Amino acid sequence: MVTFEDIKKARQRIEQHIWKTPLDFSMHLTTEEKKVFLKLECQQKMKTFKFRGAMSKLTSLTEEEKQRGVITVSSGNHGAGLSYGANLLKGIKTTVFVPSTTPEAKVEKIKYYGANIELQGKNYDEAHKIAMDYVKKQNMTFVDSCSDVEVISGQGTIAMEILEENPHIDTILVPIGGGGMITGIGVAAKAMKPSIQVIGLQTAACPAMVQSLQDKVCYIEFPTKDSICEALVGGVGEIPYHMAENCIDDIIVVEEEWIRRAVRQLISKEKVIAEASGAIGYAALMGYSHLIKGKNIAVVISGGNLNYHLMEDILLETNRDPL
Repeated sequence: MVTFEDIKKARQRIEQHIWKTPLDFSMHLTTEEKKVFLKLECQQKMKTFKFRGAMSKLTSLTEEEKQRGVITVSSGNHGAGLSYGANLLKGIKTTVFVPSTTPEAKVEKIKYYGANIELQGKNYDEAHKIAMDYVKKQNMTFVDSCSDVEVISGQGTIAMEILEENPHIDTILVPIGGGGMITGIGVAAKAMKPSIQVIGLQTAACPAMVQSLQDKVCYIEFPTKDSICEALVGGVGEIPYHMAENCIDDIIVVEEEWIRRAVRQLISKEKVIAEASGAIGYAALMGYSHLIKGKNIAVVISGGNLNYHLMEDILLETNRDPL
């Protein structure tokens, strides 16, 4: 399990490598009842919060583990963060398995920083199965993007930055894919401010954590409908599932039409480029604000690697208002 001490140690290891991202006030979401602030992890190195966890893991490796190299499976951002981090630390061989549907912008980043990339499977779960077979044959360290203590600890540093900058924050909205980020944020936020509410967001195309908690089964694989949120599909991690009761206060399931509108409003009103998975918290405040009771709300905008063709498509929808 992950502790606040783990997160503080991770911060010491990665502080020199990461950027402290802005916590921007949103006048477009703020009302008389609630103030909203955007934690812009879409402006983190590699345009993703995943870089925090990747660096946390890489800086925790022994020299012998570094020599053997690392391997991971990713929907794109975690792989890009690991590839970049390994490049920074030099000499760590990295292999990244990603689904064949991974946006080109993410694939390019993984390749650019030197990782060996394997495009395998139609979705995250299929890529994960293939990668696990490969791991058995290779003497490399597997870096789990959502169920690894050091990775989760790196993501938890987001909460430390939020509450240090604005101690009045009483609610944090966090996207949930495999659950690593919300676990780290939940541990750190509740250690620093026990009264805080940590609310997860899942796309209606893949509410894996919701179903896992309802059924009391950790769905490591989960059926997924077509989704623009490639980073939020697939199953949940073992550690996030088992720690959810202590880290997550509620989960809101968000329809994808609201997420499309959020991507558009982030661009047009906030002047922020966010991928669909990263915009889900903003979407929740647009379409489901009645479910969010906080007065000072931080929304984690988790990534900015927005596929150009999706961005173009969403911006061309300006004249239609489906909701």
